[in-house]
Formats: sequence, structure tokens, C-alpha cells
Amino acid sequence: MAYAIAPISGCHINPAITIAMVVAKKISSQDAVGYIVAQMTGALVASGILFLIQKGMPGFEMKEWALGANGWGEGYLGAYNTTSAFVAESVLSFIFLMVIFTTTSKQGNSNMAGLAIGITLVLIHMLSIPITGTSVNPARSFGPAMFAQGKALQQLWLFMIAPVIGAVAAAFMWKGIFENGQNMD
Repeated sequence: MAYAIAPISGCHINPAITIAMVVAKKISSQDAVGYIVAQMTGALVASGILFLIQKGMPGFEMKEWALGANGWGEGYLGAYNTTSAFVAESVLSFIFLMVIFTTTSKQGNSNMAGLAIGITLVLIHMLSIPITGTSVNPARSFGPAMFAQGKALQQLWLFMIAPVIGAVAAAFMWKGIFENGQNMD
């Protein structure tokens, strides 16, 4: 998606990234509001399409974490606890944003940014699927939770907060150490 829509929107399909870009002063708060509304709307539409497809499967039943909803605890993939889920989502979002800030900076290689960002996201998924199903994106968690309801909706708070905390921490580190301290951007 980075190569497909970056020229249009900077590939803002993740509210945590958008909020981090506001903190890093790379986009305005006004633009961020529009992006976040579009991201959350897109997540609902995508989850609605997925629901329509799934509904056509004989015997389909909406379960606790249906449609790929994120979660943790007993009954969810590796049954990790809340602390593990929160730490994983925060730290992995931090790493993801550091890669984004670095590869899209003046010193980064913009032609390769999409590849570096994509590979990082693949590695994040490989690590965190058993823990939370991998969010690092509040919109990605929001859409399925709205349809699945149940535990997916009850646990949504973590996937709205933890990725933003990690992303904002990366923005502060980028601005304070790399961009300002090393004059990298």
C-alpha cells in the first residue's frame, strides 16, 4: 500500500502513525482528524465486506474474536495476559514508527521505504500474531471489533491505546534525538 497510495495520502491507513506524525510536526492536526475519520471508516467498510464474505460460508457463526479481531487472554491464540499484550503492541508500534521515520527522512531511501516498512510489518506480525493477533493499528482492531462485539469489543481499549503510546514515544525520540540532536531530517 505504501507504493500504491503514498503519493496520494502518505499511506496514512493507521491512526497511530497519523498521531505520531502530528507529534513529529509532519502533518497538521486538522489533516490528522480527516485522516483518522477516513481510517476508521475504511476499517468498518473492510470489516463489513469481510463479514459479508464470511456470512456466505455454511455454518458461519460470529464468535468472540471473529473476523480476525485482536485480543488476548484465555481462549485467544497463545492466551497471553494483558501486560504481555500491552507491552507487545506498544513496543512493536514504537519499532514500526522508528522504521517509518528513518526510511522517510531526508537521509532515508524513499525508493526503498515501502519495502523496509513492509518487511518490518511482516516481522512484527511473525512475532506478535500469537500474542494479540497483531494490531499496531487502532483502525485494524476497530473494524472487526465493531462486528464481532463480545470480547473483541471489550478488549478494544488496549488496541486503541497501546499502539498510540508506542507511536508517540517514537515521535518524541525521533524529534528529540535523531532529527534535532543529529540534524538527520
